[in-house]
Amino acid sequence: MAMNREQKRAAQRQGLAGPDGEPVSKTDRRAPAQRLKEERTRPRQFISEVVSELRKTSWPTRKETIRLATIVFIAIIVLTTFIFLIDLGFGEMFSRLYKTTKPTQSAAFVAFLPMMRAIR
Repeated sequence: MAMNREQKRAAQRQGLAGPDGEPVSKTDRRAPAQRLKEERTRPRQFISEVVSELRKTSWPTRKETIRLATIVFIAIIVLTTFIFLIDLGFGEMFSRLYKTTKPTQSAAFVAFLPMMRAIR
């Protein structure tokens, strides 16, 4: 196998190659370690371990849960609005650029129209 200088030096540092760059033969190959056969955990033991781990868990209070859920909800609304406006802008830009459809036929506008009718 052809090796470049960098590969030879790396192999020599790792002890895999001799000074001439040829692979070193390893005569003291050990047999792979034998795995001990582990006993399967019984369902009852598994459930009791899960319950004990859940007792160690630090659960948020109701106030924290409501606060964090509100933050997530607001983030979803903001990001959805941002993506909607970007889609509307690109749809408008490409429809004017290529003059393919009317501006009111973009995907964002069509999706937004039923919501606006429901609000009225």
